[in-house]
Amino acid sequence: MQHQYLWLNSRANEIALVVAIMVVIAVTIFADSSQSYLQDPATSAEDILRNAAMLTIFALGASVVIIAGGIDLSAGSMIAFSGTTIACTMLWIQSFGTFEAPVAEWKVVSGGIAAGLFAGFLVGTLHAWLITSVGLPPFVATLATLVGLRSLARVMGETVTQLLLSGKKSQIPIEQPFFTDYLRQRVDLWIYTAIGLAIFTVILLGYTILGRHLYALGGNEQAARLSGLRTDRLKWFAYVFGAMTASLASIFYLANEGVSAPVTQARGHELNAIAAAVVGGCSLKGGVGTVAGTLLGALFLRVVIDAIAKIIKSGADVWEGLIVGVVVVLAVTFSQLRMARSSGRTLFGGGLGACAIAILSAGAGTVIGINLGTRPGVIVGIVMILALCGARWIENSRRFAV
Repeated sequence: MQHQYLWLNSRANEIALVVAIMVVIAVTIFADSSQSYLQDPATSAEDILRNAAMLTIFALGASVVIIAGGIDLSAGSMIAFSGTTIACTMLWIQSFGTFEAPVAEWKVVSGGIAAGLFAGFLVGTLHAWLITSVGLPPFVATLATLVGLRSLARVMGETVTQLLLSGKKSQIPIEQPFFTDYLRQRVDLWIYTAIGLAIFTVILLGYTILGRHLYALGGNEQAARLSGLRTDRLKWFAYVFGAMTASLASIFYLANEGVSAPVTQARGHELNAIAAAVVGGCSLKGGVGTVAGTLLGALFLRVVIDAIAKIIKSGADVWEGLIVGVVVVLAVTFSQLRMARSSGRTLFGGGLGACAIAILSAGAGTVIGINLGTRPGVIVGIVMILALCGARWIENSRRFAV
């Protein structure tokens, strides 16, 4: 009995995510006027799983980086850069053929994919060098590539198309049947790839010395270094793994969109990857996280985003970033509740707490009011302020009781 309790306690976050996914699906069924989940469940499931698989692939890389005590803000730009690298390489390989004797498609595709993955290896190595040798904070190092890789990809695309197609274009259409006819239609391959990478990551983190060292590095870098661990090499592996999973995801982005678009492709998706990891239980302080949590976190985010599209209908993309941001804040807040309770801190104490109550209540009321009308907005605002004031009162009661 005690063993079962300990297992449930260790998996509390994953169980909560499963329940949350079911709740979001139930709410969507109730609120969606088109009843998409009931009328066409197969198409809805395929769309969610397709996008969840893409997110899972590079969210696993983000999780390994976070577990190792770092952060990678460049995953979205890495996807765009690798996608452009794949497209440019395929154009270059095709240029060696003629109309009568074109280069075999498998050579074009395999060469492009190899170049894209190698680009991830190089960028990951660059991150590790900037962080370990130059001494830049991970936030600064990956923020630089977040901005720079898209510009570099655009320059590379325009240069290659001008040389090979006699016209400068930043977007390169993907015309290989492997992407357009095979990979785009085989959603099962997307899922198998995500599951295969997840199994590999489970083995890496849970059953190898390297995995244990990554957790130790994230838990306490100074202690890990004093214990004789080669922390620089561990960071190199973590950042290379993160960048190469983003490169792997770029293959499916190309298949899904049919074009390499360095300006817009996967823009902002690095935050979704970090969100999936954090919602799945990874601590931004490092040393904590599970693969199962990241998988469920990615699925939860995609279910939430799909629910927004089905409930709000037009203009749903406007609210997507807001909802993802709220979900991340709530996930981190709940993970900190136990620590706050044990240390005596309060969430809504003092003047800052009072201001937070006013801001959160007004914000919730405004969002609801814009979409549903003034009266529902006022009701939600009043309910929010009463609930948060109640939480403040409970916190103060517990503090004085102690």
